[in-house]
Amino acid sequence: MCENCDDWSLHHSSLSRAPVSRRRTLDLMAAGGLAALLAGLPGGKARAAQDEKLRIGYLPITDATALLVAHAKGFYKDEGLDVEEPQLLRGWSPLVESFAAGKFNLVHLLKPIPLWMRYNNNVPVKIMAWAHTNGSGLVVGKDSGVESFKDLAGKQVAVPYWYSMHNIVLQMALRAAGVKAVIRGEGEPLAPDECNLQVLAPPDMPPALAAKKIHAYIVAEPFNAVGELKAGGKILRFTGDIWKNHPCCVVCMHEDDTAQRPEWTQAVLNAIVRAEIYASQNKKEVAHLLSRDGKGYLPMPVDVVERAMTFYDEAVYAQPQAIRNKAAWGNGRIDFQPWPYPSATKLIVQALGETVVAGDRGFLAKLDPEFVAKDLVDSRFVRAALEKFPDWRKDPSVNADNPFERTELVAL
Repeated sequence: MCENCDDWSLHHSSLSRAPVSRRRTLDLMAAGGLAALLAGLPGGKARAAQDEKLRIGYLPITDATALLVAHAKGFYKDEGLDVEEPQLLRGWSPLVESFAAGKFNLVHLLKPIPLWMRYNNNVPVKIMAWAHTNGSGLVVGKDSGVESFKDLAGKQVAVPYWYSMHNIVLQMALRAAGVKAVIRGEGEPLAPDECNLQVLAPPDMPPALAAKKIHAYIVAEPFNAVGELKAGGKILRFTGDIWKNHPCCVVCMHEDDTAQRPEWTQAVLNAIVRAEIYASQNKKEVAHLLSRDGKGYLPMPVDVVERAMTFYDEAVYAQPQAIRNKAAWGNGRIDFQPWPYPSATKLIVQALGETVVAGDRGFLAKLDPEFVAKDLVDSRFVRAALEKFPDWRKDPSVNADNPFERTELVAL
């Protein structure tokens, strides 16, 4: 059990531990389990909602900020939307399953997940906007002996999902350090240059680190801040300091909704864009709003969420050097801008070709980055919302000279 676990409520109510069989669902889905789930649905496809209610599913991470702020500040209602209370789920597997089955019509998903859903499982999902940029890090145990990515050789590292930005960025860094990412069963030996990866739900990561069941984990906030403050961890590197202003979670909807209810869809995106602008300009206030000391969308205290949203001090993170590019890049620990740069989608498709994942990955070889950037992402609605609310350009992750285009920058 973690030090002061009760302080951050990871084992209470909606975040109570799932059985092992549920955890294994992540691996089973990567191996094709989602297709089996969808086989029971009409036509073997996901069901889009048939009513006008907006139903939101989310994980207890800051990636969900825009969806939650839009609810808390009344932005959905301002757009005339009938919205239900957002529902918290504790892992990516149940969120993906619920969205595919039509329980939710608005979710945030790790950007590679809808790619895997659409092209490996034929789920008609669309990326509508980015939910945020940056906002993740690699946490290592303070007594793990890990001071660099090279030191992860021979270690056990947790990722939140095989199809995640975390897995992609981690493996970029491992390759650069000469370390081979592998997926081994419990107790299987590792070669001296191998790092073993496993999937854990984000709330399970700090307890596993504190119990020394893993040496490190890479995940979204606020579980990096939780690892620092409550689980005896330290940040090895922030992912936004490796890939400048990278996407992590994206806003997703059912393709049927976007085609059949364009005005409704536009209203949703208007609210999301307003929420990202608000979050970008009011991070400390938003941290309190999201925390259990505020509206309680996240079951963590305000000090943890505020650290996750605002604390990005180069001097504090000098040993090891978790921040190297802040002065040149000007980004924050987490930033908020909705525009889905096609260049990032293309790089993700390319990077997945080199990324170790469980299950059948044959579909990746068939993907054309240019096609995916146009087919997976529907940018019409977010573009209209950005023109209506131009203050999004003030976020530090936006290229002021050319806000709708950029060149991807990775510094390992």
